[in-house]
Amino acid sequence: MNQSSKIYVAGHQGLVGSAIWNNLLSRGYTNLVGRTHKELDLLDANAVRCFFDEEKPEAVVLAAAKVGGIMANSIYRADFIYENLQIQQNVIGEAFRHGVKRLLFLGSTCIYPREAPQPMTENCLLTSPLEYTNEPYAIAKIAGLKLCESFNLQYGTNYIAVMPTNLYGPNDNFHLENSHVLPAMIRKIYLAKCLNEKDWTSIRKDLNRRPIYDISGENTDDEIIQVLERFGISDKSVKLLGTGTPMREFLWSEEMADASVHILLNVNFEDTFSKEEKEIRNCHINVGTGKEISIRDLAELIQKTIQFKGELQWDESKPDGTMRKLTDVSKLHNLGWYHTVEIQDGVKMLYDWYRQNQ
Repeated sequence: MNQSSKIYVAGHQGLVGSAIWNNLLSRGYTNLVGRTHKELDLLDANAVRCFFDEEKPEAVVLAAAKVGGIMANSIYRADFIYENLQIQQNVIGEAFRHGVKRLLFLGSTCIYPREAPQPMTENCLLTSPLEYTNEPYAIAKIAGLKLCESFNLQYGTNYIAVMPTNLYGPNDNFHLENSHVLPAMIRKIYLAKCLNEKDWTSIRKDLNRRPIYDISGENTDDEIIQVLERFGISDKSVKLLGTGTPMREFLWSEEMADASVHILLNVNFEDTFSKEEKEIRNCHINVGTGKEISIRDLAELIQKTIQFKGELQWDESKPDGTMRKLTDVSKLHNLGWYHTVEIQDGVKMLYDWYRQNQ
């Protein structure tokens, strides 16, 4: 590809897609194509086909997906498997039918077994049962990476699948019910700090930007306090889900974007597996830091960063999910990419971004 190549970024306004878009622009790739969900419903096979007929992209980044935290995955199981399978089938299928030779598919490290050896190498895929809470989403992502792998083996395409660890960064989802753990904790602890300091101006500004159910900054103090209490947020404490003992790995989204673009531009399918293997499989690439932190330590880091003087409590009746999900990033390092943003800096960066985008 050259800098004039047309690249379609599916999900270009999301956490990862927007970061990939900006990374490509910074490298001089300006012939980018994106569509919002209102402009193109990726669940609509005919609409996706018409889009490819019209735009004829030379490369595709599939960063669009239905995503959410542990509670959303547990509740909306059918939606997570159906919608992700449909998106992947439509986009990857039309990319192939329209002669796209280079595609990057973004999955998730939740594809690995619940009891996978730590750190998790690409070869532990499908070796034992998945984590129950996100099994439907994981199966969809496994199907996506196998779809890419199979097109490469049968038709000689360059469809590379990357499996990022837990991501956080600009344009994150801060919804208190459906977001991932790190942004949800930042917002909860920030709102508790505002309550503790009786900073109603900031609370109302926050809720006007991101209403909770039908409660915005226009509601009364009592109505706001009541809805925040539903999520364990008060002026003296924040109640967080689970025990806090699981270990998690976190990667700054703009670094994920840089790794993704590095792979899109420089890595070919034959670089992703050993030539000595008789059976070619597990050609996907883990993308992470290779470092982990407990959820409890993360919460305390966020509390310190935000300077909330109240108490952190844990609702142990809620599920913890997988106890460890540390990636082995040896393949990624061998392909020439390393992370630079550590979690202590990243938490402050995301909190600063959140405050600036209220």
